[in-house]
Amino acid sequence: MYHYRECGLRNVWLANGYDEHQTPYGPGVAIHDADGLHRAIARGLVNKGGKLTGSELRFLRLEMGLSQSRLAAMLGNEAQTVALWEKRSSQPKIADRFIRAIWREQDEGNAQIRAMIERLTDSDVADSAARIVAEQDEGRWKVAA
Repeated sequence: MYHYRECGLRNVWLANGYDEHQTPYGPGVAIHDADGLHRAIARGLVNKGGKLTGSELRFLRLEMGLSQSRLAAMLGNEAQTVALWEKRSSQPKIADRFIRAIWREQDEGNAQIRAMIERLTDSDVADSAARIVAEQDEGRWKVAA
């Protein structure tokens, strides 16, 4: 079995799906379908019990193509906060659950939650006292557009 440390996680071992070979610089390993492997690892992390470790959170963030700054903005935090979570494994439960939900949604091809959060993140400076106009239409209330 090959201890796959290149992904940034300490607990990933490959039973197969790789070739070992010699290079001019020493032993080398070629991973078959590395993208598929990373999706499988991420799926395993999202479905595991307990809280994510800092390195697991970083792995999922990177797999989603998010910077620390962008994830922090989506969570209403500072980039330095995300850096600390990844370093110290001390993220709050909401961040743990949030990143799992966003990854799962992305993996399953449905971008509605992430799109909504991105839209809210981008509009955080909106007027909090904006008027909400409700109207009744055919006996049912709705918020007017």
